[in-house]
Amino acid sequence: MAEERPGVWFGFGFCGFGQELGSGRGHQVHSPSPLRAGVDVCCVSASWSYTAFVTRGGRVELSGSVSGAAGGCRDAWASEGLLLVLRAGPGPEALLQAWAPDSALRGEPLWAHNVVPEAKGEDDPGGEAQTGRLPLLPCARAYVTPRPPFYRPLAPELRARQLELGAEHALLLDAAGQVFSWGGGRHGQLGHGTLEAELEPRLLEALQGLTMAEVAAGGWHSVCVSETGDIYIWGWNESGQLALPTRNLAEDGETVAREATGLNEDGSQVKRTGRVEDGAPAPFIAVQPFPALLDLPLGSDAVKVSCGSRHTAVVTRTGELYTWGWGKYGQLGHKDTISLDWPRRVEYFVDKQLQVKAVTCGPWNTYVYAVEKGKS
Repeated sequence: MAEERPGVWFGFGFCGFGQELGSGRGHQVHSPSPLRAGVDVCCVSASWSYTAFVTRGGRVELSGSVSGAAGGCRDAWASEGLLLVLRAGPGPEALLQAWAPDSALRGEPLWAHNVVPEAKGEDDPGGEAQTGRLPLLPCARAYVTPRPPFYRPLAPELRARQLELGAEHALLLDAAGQVFSWGGGRHGQLGHGTLEAELEPRLLEALQGLTMAEVAAGGWHSVCVSETGDIYIWGWNESGQLALPTRNLAEDGETVAREATGLNEDGSQVKRTGRVEDGAPAPFIAVQPFPALLDLPLGSDAVKVSCGSRHTAVVTRTGELYTWGWGKYGQLGHKDTISLDWPRRVEYFVDKQLQVKAVTCGPWNTYVYAVEKGKS
């Protein structure tokens, strides 16, 4: 096999504030378009009105409603109220800085905090320090939110390896592959079977006994991927972001007839008001308060997942990208603005013989990292 060539980042969806989405013009891009600096970018964090890119050389660059750049950076996390930048320090230490997004990374940050990565321990099954991406800090014992109190400690026994923030809730994946959730629950996004809020991290009992590899938090929905490639999804389904039948898309004529599959057997809220091809009532699901197992077409296994405000994107083990949910700005990448309540493969990467390696969603857009497939 030939060596894998360096990959490129692509973007599609909303770019109404001029944020970098390849060569797109206007307010939206409907199909994947390579970023102008896509070869040099190593990670992306997208907020609603701007995007932060971190280059392989350690430079963070802002694009959209705000601009600015700074060097010596390891990671960045963008939100409308706060821009977090993790800068390299002496030795293993790092300096976490919080900036006002419109500061252009000039002057002094709002606040700064020295961070020491968690040391390797005997109880670490992988023998490695737990160093998740922002907003989880490298020490794995605290995280940062865009609202005060900004710095929030985590109980040491959680041993966090990934933490994701939705509009009103948080998801945590621990070193053992267990999932915890807390925050607002009015759309079922916590997965505990109720619509109640949780003040502290609570173990997702419905997933006990299953080892999870990734979690993702949308605006008001949640997704996780198991080590074996299974997808579990729950929360709000207003735009089909759970890939479950939704009334809104049926009324808009934006969904297709399907067989009723008994997806309401685990306590989900179901409204049988539509019709499928055989005339039987179709189960429309507004809120799914428990994790539901989702099968991708062709039995594909998932390895990566990311969520926008109301859309979902999954990368398969074979490097294909599937998207579904709200598509008004082209954020699904299907060359249109149609919303979907079922997983659909993004054909652009198949047609271009590209293998998708990573995906990260902004609220209304999507960024994808892909490489050329190896040739024998």
